[in-house]
Amino acid sequence: MNRRKFIKNTLITAAGAIVLGAAAGCTSNKITKGDKKMKILVITGSPRKNGNSNTLADNFIKGAQEAGHTVVRFDSAFKNVHPCVACNKCGMNGQCVFKDDFEFVKENIIDADTVIFATPMYYFGISAQIKAVIDRFYAINEQIHIPKKAVLIMTYADTSATKAQPIISHYETMLNYLGWSNAGQIIAPGVWMEGAVNSTQYPQKAYELGKNI
Repeated sequence: MNRRKFIKNTLITAAGAIVLGAAAGCTSNKITKGDKKMKILVITGSPRKNGNSNTLADNFIKGAQEAGHTVVRFDSAFKNVHPCVACNKCGMNGQCVFKDDFEFVKENIIDADTVIFATPMYYFGISAQIKAVIDRFYAINEQIHIPKKAVLIMTYADTSATKAQPIISHYETMLNYLGWSNAGQIIAPGVWMEGAVNSTQYPQKAYELGKNI
């Protein structure tokens, strides 16, 4: 796929997603439950093993596994994922020039029914570790441009809802482009120090979302 076709498809997909979303009257925090047992890929972005977003990911996974779903986890902060360098050797549907831990993501995301993005807010955006993984989606663009569900789990120290909006907008724009549907969002404000989220309602909310995805 050349760049002109890529831009054209992006505009068409985004426009279609906006129309469909408006017609369905979707809400960003809706939790849906189905009978199908799914394969779920959880991608985390925190470099703190016991960080707040990782804690919420743990609780989501617990709920999803109890519901009978198969869960695969990729902790990007502890893996070797080279940033995309825009060489375009992959042609958006081929082998990336870098042979690293992204191969695990590639092997598991294509047939995943649901993809979870769990990240802390770093300087008003998603963490660099998880962003590197998302940027590498470029090499498998055509293979993942199929209907899937997605969930955003995000923690941040601030308490202003407006501070969370850039990450939410990035997530929703990405889903619109890929043709994926939002299956829920856990946005946890006011948590900074490691373990702070444990005294909030959000671990339970993450568990329930995993249980009812």
